[in-house]
Amino acid sequence: MRVFITGATGFIGMAVSRELIAHGHTIVGLVRDSAKAEGLAALGAEVAMGSLEDPEGLARHAAQADGVIHCAFNHDFSQFAENCAEDRRAIEAMGGALKGSGKPLIVTSGVAGLVGPGRVATETDRVGADYTLPRQSEPAALELVDHGVNAMTIRLPQVHDPVKQGLITYLIALARQQGMFGYIGEGANVWAAGHISDAAVLYRLALERGKAGSSYHAVGERGVSMRAICDTLSARTGLPAKSLGADEAPAYFGWLAGFAAMDMPASSALTQEWLGWNPSGPGLLEDLARLAD
Repeated sequence: MRVFITGATGFIGMAVSRELIAHGHTIVGLVRDSAKAEGLAALGAEVAMGSLEDPEGLARHAAQADGVIHCAFNHDFSQFAENCAEDRRAIEAMGGALKGSGKPLIVTSGVAGLVGPGRVATETDRVGADYTLPRQSEPAALELVDHGVNAMTIRLPQVHDPVKQGLITYLIALARQQGMFGYIGEGANVWAAGHISDAAVLYRLALERGKAGSSYHAVGERGVSMRAICDTLSARTGLPAKSLGADEAPAYFGWLAGFAAMDMPASSALTQEWLGWNPSGPGLLEDLARLAD
């Protein structure tokens, strides 16, 4: 297939590009930074210069492809709501170009905030009216199903290798500024995790076998506790890990406070059954113990 990928030079997008090329697909990768274009071209991909701020360009590239994978997102959390709105416009533009085609459109979302405390998120859970986060990637994609688009969602946990680890990357940067790794209370809340290599395979399988309206979970580990995450990072870096009271968390975590308190366990049992996906990469704590300097 000829596949248009947004965010093709990002952490997720580059891994997906490598996986697809290795399995015979042709990649057209959206790149906004010319300095990164050379690395993508070296993989054998075609480079399309552009950004999410150009809906007409996105629609044009989507129309020329056999399938679309949307990995790009602006992770500047100081303007999170604005970036979420831009994300929706991009999905609607690409989906509009695919209406009536039956071509796959894979949109990236997450497991955060999907269900309430004490519940494990599964693939059959849906983003409801009480969803607390402004990101609307999944509803935007699924609205396109009724218009003949084979739209589906891949929900990401904390996707990791020894260099990057989702929200934990920000947690590490914060700890280096604050001189310690903080967790709230006993640190018993958990975050689901998945290795980058497994996530890349899942995107390929969804492209090749996925069904319209489905949500797939790139989850290798159902949940790793914040206490275990902080203790492992403490041992790796030498910075202490300390418990914080709920009243101390906002000052320490800043914008990350809401996420730091979240319990985000998730299962991938149905994803494995539906797509024959078998996650086998290293676990989160194993990668954190090998954290790159």
